[in-house]
Formats: sequence, structure tokens, C-alpha cells
Amino acid sequence: GDPSSKVSGFLLLGLSQVKEVQFALFLVFILFYLLILPGNILIIVTIWMDHHLAFPMYFFLANLAFLDICYCSVTPPKMLADFLSEHKTISYGGCMCQLFFLHFLGAAEIFLLMAMAYDRYVAICRPLQYLYLVSRGVCCTWVGVSWLGGFVHAIILVLLTHQLPFCGPNILDNFFCDINQVIKLACTDTYMVEILTFINNGLVILTSFTLLLISYAILITVWKIPSNSGRSKAFSTCSSHLTVVTLFYGTLIFVYILPKTSTLRNLNKIFSVFYTILTPMINPFIYSLRNREFKEAFRRVASKLVPLQVTQGVQPR
Repeated sequence: GDPSSKVSGFLLLGLSQVKEVQFALFLVFILFYLLILPGNILIIVTIWMDHHLAFPMYFFLANLAFLDICYCSVTPPKMLADFLSEHKTISYGGCMCQLFFLHFLGAAEIFLLMAMAYDRYVAICRPLQYLYLVSRGVCCTWVGVSWLGGFVHAIILVLLTHQLPFCGPNILDNFFCDINQVIKLACTDTYMVEILTFINNGLVILTSFTLLLISYAILITVWKIPSNSGRSKAFSTCSSHLTVVTLFYGTLIFVYILPKTSTLRNLNKIFSVFYTILTPMINPFIYSLRNREFKEAFRRVASKLVPLQVTQGVQPR
């Protein structure tokens, strides 16, 4: 029968039950959301408008910013609304949608970050073959495969969850539909589903370890570059990449791979905030703010968009 026939929705306990804390968290997250989201849009506009940023790295960066805008539209709006709401509920359909898009966009981001690692590896280790190995066609294929890989990953997880019967309890100790918690609420033996979910998540996350290995390979190569300027430029790009990788994958491994002791379970919500909200929002900034070429391009685009007297300052009479 229909798995949603007995439970029409789920109750979310959220990040806190204290009203004052909820309101404070609402102010912090709404401010963060309103500052960072337009920032990601600005990154896309800058790359689109400035022809100097035509390199594959910036093509990937624009896609990453777009992916993060989508990703940050899955859980934060609902979480912000729940901070101001008495009853934090989500419908069964809403829960399945959240599950799907969170894993779809999250996995797509993992694959895209792997593409960015490949791009940096070729740029530093095979500079003479760069234009051939990272052509426009190759870049578009990487992006297409990223989205397709994310879709396949997410649809498997949703199909595994959707076929389970839910007849209560229906309380989730989180601010969104975390698949591990949802599966445990099913009123049937979920051992096989949990194993399959673990394998599916584990495969995607462990595949991304390839990205880490490539990044480290780049860093080893960096030390072999004789030129100090070449070394520092390459190291700057790689260190940005490793910062993103460490933040994103570190929290994913904690939530989906590590076994849960009672102490780790209490930290689960905090790490969930990192990988569903904070890290995706700041990813493009880590790349762009440490990049001199991008900052110069941003100034050029700003000078086109903002009236001349504002960008240059009003000249004295």
C-alpha cells in the first residue's frame, strides 16, 4: 500500500526548543542568507560579463555558485520559517522532496568539485596539454555528468525510503528530513535499507576521496615547481580547493560514514548545519576572494554596473 497512508507528515524538533534561542538563530541565519546568496549571484554575473574569466576554472566556479544557490534553497527557507513557528511540521511529500533535492544537489556538488580538482591537476602538472585535456566540450561533459550522477544517487535513496511503511512515531530530532533518521521511523525491519543507503552514500563520498588524493598530488607537485611565484600561485589555488574539500567532505563523512555514539549523535545537528547551509554558501567565496584575477574582474564589472562617480569617488571642484 501507500507508505504515507498512516503518517501524513513528520514533526521536526529543530535546532532548539527555546523561543529566545530560536529567534536569535533566525536573525543570524537570515542575515547570513541575505548576504551570501546575492554574493553567489554576483560571482555568476562577474564570470558571465567579464571575458577575461573564460578559463575552465571560472566556468566550473560559476556552475558551483549556481549549484550552491539551488542547494541553499532546499533546507534554509523551511528552517527559517520554523524558527518563527509553533508547530514545526513537514508533510510526507515535502519530506521526500527535501530528501531528493538535498542528495541530488549535494552529490552533484561532490562530482563538480572532483572536476575542479582535475582542472587544477592538469593546469599544474600538464600545462602544455591543458587546452586539449580541459576543452569546452570536456568541461560541459563534466558538468552534465555531475548533475546526472547527483540525480541517480538521489532517486535511489528516495525510492528506498518511499517504499517503507510509516505508522508512527513521526518525530525527527533535526531541522530537516535527515534520511538516516527518517528510515529509523519506519515500522518494519529497515536493516537492508540502512545498509543500501550507507553503501550508496558511502560510494559517493568515498569516490570524492579521489578528489582529495588528486589535490594532495597537486600539492606534492607544487613543491617541485622551481619558480617561487609559480609555486605560490599554484599553492594559493590548491589551498582554496583543499579548504572547500575539508569543510564539505569532513562534515559529510561525519554524518554519513562514521558510526554514531551518543556524544557524536549530539553533534550531528551542528555538522548538518555546516553541510546543508554554511559550507555551500561560502564555497564560491573561498575560491573567488583568494583569486587576484577574479577580484580584478569584479572591479571591472562593478565599474560598468555602478555609475562612474560612485566607483571613482566624486571629484573635488
